[in-house]
Amino acid sequence: MNSWQDVFNELQKKPFFWPMMEKINNAYENDVCYPPKSLIFNAFKLTPFNEVKVVLIGQDPYHQEGQAMGLAFSVPKGIKLPPSLKNIYREIEDDLHIKMQKSGDLTYLANQGVLLLNTKLTVKANTPLSHNFPEYKVLLKEILNALNLLKRPIVYILWGNEAKVLQKHLNNPKQLVITGGHPSPLSANRGCFFGGRYFSRTNEFLVKNKLSPIVWHN
Repeated sequence: MNSWQDVFNELQKKPFFWPMMEKINNAYENDVCYPPKSLIFNAFKLTPFNEVKVVLIGQDPYHQEGQAMGLAFSVPKGIKLPPSLKNIYREIEDDLHIKMQKSGDLTYLANQGVLLLNTKLTVKANTPLSHNFPEYKVLLKEILNALNLLKRPIVYILWGNEAKVLQKHLNNPKQLVITGGHPSPLSANRGCFFGGRYFSRTNEFLVKNKLSPIVWHN
């Protein structure tokens, strides 16, 4: 596998793929859903397969208008920072001793090789976890299996129980898995997220393996 195109060409041959696409299409025909349909696979478009250095996995897309853009935790420029992203920025600041700007657009991370994935790629408006399609679980497993087979260093950051379950698909000794609570206020304020040093640990691993660190500062 040399590209996401190669990966998805193989996925389209598997029995889960077209039922998944049918569910997605039906959902968008019958309800208001996010992200915009053209951005559902945005993470794969912005972060090429052979450039993935970090895979950051959250839960499901933001469910309010104008927020979701196909990149986990990211919102378009000019959109108010959601609570989860505020907590991520706070952790970056505490971990790396830098000051984050108020823009919530994480495209700059995607362009550095950070694959920003949710365990579900779509959501019905104002209804968290509404697209709990079993096919999404298979999709994530297949995506991680493809990355797990690569003979190069990758860091996986799994936030929240929905993401942590995916750790069972990752066993490559050249790669690193970091887990933590979800950055949403409900989880973070219980002490499950803050203090995980996710960003410095990621960069330490990348540098140790002769890769350039991620510039987390926006």
